[in-house]
Amino acid sequence: MNNPQPSSDSTLLLKTFFGLLLRDLRVLSRELGPFLLRVGMQPLLFLFVFTFVMPHMAGGSPLASVGPGFGSVLLPGLMAVAIMFSGIAGVALPLSTEFGVTREIDDRVMCPAPVMVVALEKVVFSALQSIIAALLVIPMAIYIPATPVYPDLHRWWLLVLVLVLSSLLAGALGLAIGSSVSPKNIGLVFSIIVVPITFLGCVYYPWAYLDKIRWLQIAVLFNPIVYISEGLRSAVTPQVHAMPAWVVLPALLVFLYVLGRFGLRGFLRRVIS
Repeated sequence: MNNPQPSSDSTLLLKTFFGLLLRDLRVLSRELGPFLLRVGMQPLLFLFVFTFVMPHMAGGSPLASVGPGFGSVLLPGLMAVAIMFSGIAGVALPLSTEFGVTREIDDRVMCPAPVMVVALEKVVFSALQSIIAALLVIPMAIYIPATPVYPDLHRWWLLVLVLVLSSLLAGALGLAIGSSVSPKNIGLVFSIIVVPITFLGCVYYPWAYLDKIRWLQIAVLFNPIVYISEGLRSAVTPQVHAMPAWVVLPALLVFLYVLGRFGLRGFLRRVIS
């Protein structure tokens, strides 16, 4: 007689996972306004200043010369920033509270599933937030710049792959930060790690433009945001030179594996300790 135990265990794990996910989505729906403001304010200001104000200054600023072409460069970069900040904030900031004095994390790990399921749900939930944040940038890029930037969606399959992998990667990085950094130092981590890797993540310029600074062009290859920016650039603005998909996708997978493994180990260690 066959033993139905493995099948019932899998069903229980899935029910627990989706139960946690639906709970978090319900909480997010109640705070939708603040969430949209949080993820939309930065790209809104960047697009307004650099692609609307600057071009209207008619040479009053050196950046005005970049003209409408800069919007095409900036669109995928701002999508990458939205993904990274939303992914990290969606995991690291809640963990800083749950691992605090009150140990709210203990309530979650009491669910009928391995502790690993709780960590994976956090990464997936943050990935959903990152995807929403990235997609919000597209209508902004169409309506805000002096010359609208229309994303090329012919390579929609690449956009979907890059969005999913990048959002999961950002969530994995948030898990690694949130489970390895003391809650009181989370703000410091954003200042000394997140902000620098963003500015050096080919957000405001394509990676190919760094060829005049060869050492920096090589050094930034260890920065995961570079592959997020370049992957989105290749997907939505193919007129701008970007890394090919056969370089970007494997790199995203490698970073996802490394950061996910590191974050999961740290999460298990903090929960069990």
